[in-house]
Amino acid sequence: MEPIQSKAGQGRVADAPSRHWVYRALPRRLWPYAQLARWDRPIGWVLLLWPCWWSLAMAASAYARPGDSLVSLLPSPWFLALFLLGAVAMRGAGCTYNDLVDENIDAQVERTRSRPLPSGQVTRRQAWSFLVLQALVGLVVLLQFNSFAVVLGISSLAIVAIYPFMKRITNWPQFVLGLAFSWGALMGWAAEFGDIDAPALLLYFGSIMWVIGYDTIYAHQDKEDDALVGVKSTARYFGENTKSWLAGLYGGALILFATAFAMAQVPMPALAGLVAAGAHMARQIVSLDIDDPDQCLKLFRSNGQVGWIIFLGLVLGGAWVALKPLV
Repeated sequence: MEPIQSKAGQGRVADAPSRHWVYRALPRRLWPYAQLARWDRPIGWVLLLWPCWWSLAMAASAYARPGDSLVSLLPSPWFLALFLLGAVAMRGAGCTYNDLVDENIDAQVERTRSRPLPSGQVTRRQAWSFLVLQALVGLVVLLQFNSFAVVLGISSLAIVAIYPFMKRITNWPQFVLGLAFSWGALMGWAAEFGDIDAPALLLYFGSIMWVIGYDTIYAHQDKEDDALVGVKSTARYFGENTKSWLAGLYGGALILFATAFAMAQVPMPALAGLVAAGAHMARQIVSLDIDDPDQCLKLFRSNGQVGWIIFLGLVLGGAWVALKPLV
């Protein structure tokens, strides 16, 4: 088991699992870069990916008609792969940037002081160089899409740039995170159609509410330290009313998702996916103990399953249209 990293020596960061492949497969000199990119904590890029894949799957099965081929009703494997690579690269770049901005704050928070910068395992110059490298990978991925999607993707950088500063000035930094992490809900539709229509916007707004919800759960891990250093969050703002807020946020997200699906005329099985996702969200709310950091982290990570449920509902909906005449 790797020790927790500090200025005294290299190891894993506090919230990364021990014996992760990063620590087993990579040379020790590369550990700080993997930690900057959060390769040892993949849930971040998973959650960034889901709005992209939802939007792509919704666009593929939108306005489906009997007689459409199965291939035409399913999301493009090439686009799915591009969004996967882009999510890993841009989540890593965003986290590296966030660590550069928050180095002094991270040094004062128990969970984050083991990160590469505050623990002295990497210099700021090295971190900036790694950020540029990841951003270039993201740019190469972005340039594979149509011109509208390229411009749309680049425009998201303004939100990414301001996000790390929001926790200093507003109780709602999770809202700004939602703006950034939900951008893929626009990108998948834009990659397919070359524009943005109402279904994509509704999916985007719904995803923002989902992000605020799950990141509020995540932020409850650090609320005591955040209060000491003056960092704001919806976890601190909602406090003991967190469950009521989550019910409203998750409920609103599901309503907006359902409306988006209806406007896009996606096949009915997609709604079954939303019902199942709603049950999962309800379980999160009922079981949440905001004073149990380990449980908060576990429930936060479980939103990766929500992503799978909604995505599979959309994919099965597209397949259902094509295969129904054969049944």
